[in-house]
Amino acid sequence: MAAKVFVSIGKFDLALAVAGGVVNSALYNVDAGHRAFRGVQDIVVGEGTQFLIPWIQKPIIFVCRSRPRKDLQNVNITLRILFPPVASQLPHIFTSVGEDYDERVLPSIMTEILKSVVARFDAGELITQRELVSRQVSDDVTERAATFGLILDDVSLTHLTFGKEFTEAVEAKQKSL
Repeated sequence: MAAKVFVSIGKFDLALAVAGGVVNSALYNVDAGHRAFRGVQDIVVGEGTQFLIPWIQKPIIFVCRSRPRKDLQNVNITLRILFPPVASQLPHIFTSVGEDYDERVLPSIMTEILKSVVARFDAGELITQRELVSRQVSDDVTERAATFGLILDDVSLTHLTFGKEFTEAVEAKQKSL
């Protein structure tokens, strides 16, 4: 009698395990910030636990959060400027910035503008469109310096180089041509 009970419990456990496996394979989770769709269906499902037909459908899950993407190409640029202050604005320059205005204002302006302009071009364009890059840097730096009472007589890119990896890739491409 006890043996029959244990056999019945064993069969029930086996059936329960199989049913649990089927139910488990019919469920999948879509995490926060993700979206999913099943196979070739056009229905996109949101976050939470979702159902599918086991062994027939497969969930395809995408990350839908905003993510940064950077091209970490090292670019070395030397910018040379010639500048005098606007004579009539010297009292304002002194009271707002100080006597060392050139050391306090120009490095931050130059860095800000260079990063801004270089970000608009990819590495190849920086080489092929150097005049446009130089003109854009000159215009932006001149405009920004004017807000601090500085006149820029000359702005020029004197040096433009790239990281070792980019230089090697360009050289390898030229050799293959």
